[in-house]
Amino acid sequence: MTLKNDLVLRAARGEKVERTPVWLMRQAGRVLPEYRAVREKMGGFKELVETPEFACEVTIQPVDILGVDAAIIFSDILVIPEAMGLPYQMVEAKGPWFEKTIKTADDIAQLRVAQPEDLHYVMDALKLTKKTLDGRVPLIGFAGAPWTIFAYMIEGSGSKTFSKAKKFLYTQPQLSHLLLQKITDSTINYLKGQIVAGADMLQLFDSWAGILSPEQYNEFSLKYISQICDAITEVPFTVFAKDAHFARVQMGKLSCDTIGLDWTMDIAESRAMIGNTKTLQGNIDPCLLYADYDVIKKEAVKMLKAFGPDRHIANLGHGLYPDLEKDKVRCFVDAIKEFRF
Repeated sequence: MTLKNDLVLRAARGEKVERTPVWLMRQAGRVLPEYRAVREKMGGFKELVETPEFACEVTIQPVDILGVDAAIIFSDILVIPEAMGLPYQMVEAKGPWFEKTIKTADDIAQLRVAQPEDLHYVMDALKLTKKTLDGRVPLIGFAGAPWTIFAYMIEGSGSKTFSKAKKFLYTQPQLSHLLLQKITDSTINYLKGQIVAGADMLQLFDSWAGILSPEQYNEFSLKYISQICDAITEVPFTVFAKDAHFARVQMGKLSCDTIGLDWTMDIAESRAMIGNTKTLQGNIDPCLLYADYDVIKKEAVKMLKAFGPDRHIANLGHGLYPDLEKDKVRCFVDAIKEFRF
């Protein structure tokens, strides 16, 4: 199927584009009243993720309502631990929670390496969304980076410090590598399955990159991200490692197409560290979208000028916050789409 709008894919590959493409992390979510209406029908976040028809509906909503240049499949990074045999719950207003966590070698031995069919509901959602989009914009699939998934599997929930997960790295390094490899193998299988199901592009989210030391990040995260980058050759691939300032030079050496920047990373400095062979994605502070319309437009243009016309995909430096106004988000998207170098 030929895409009517392939700006995001061309920008990722470093090809010339007529304008900078834009999509937003967490664009399918609570910022849209239309999403909230679907969520109420479902009863919960997890039920929505696991029902392909509704996951498809909320994936496409931002394309219709916000005018973004790509759709990203509505899912969650924690489907991987569940597919490996460690189920999670999504507790309203608290976040993810695992009844059982990984503590011993035996716990790791009991986990299976996930296959695409273990996540058939994500594959079905991708297939249905691809068909429903009918080539309007590219469809992005995603997964969590192994370290971030590991952190939840050890900790059992979100945390400010992830001290249990980090303690495991320090006290059980060999077991840590064993678990990280199992997560990596599962993630590669999962992402390959997403490509077969119709994903035009993939993104890896390392949400908790910034809580590790540079040395630990090299050993327990980048090593496994690198394996995934090497395995995914069929579609453009983005790595987004939140707060990983210290890893930008190494990120430039990964065999991926795009590096996501958060809003705390200086654009010129990041370009110098990462080099010119990668597309950069980002990196407006989501909180800018609380400002008035003129400020949003001015800052959007300022960001575009800082990145320049080549190898940039406009996005936020993290996901949209639930209490942002839909019209302010639309204002940001429109400001990007209207600008020409």
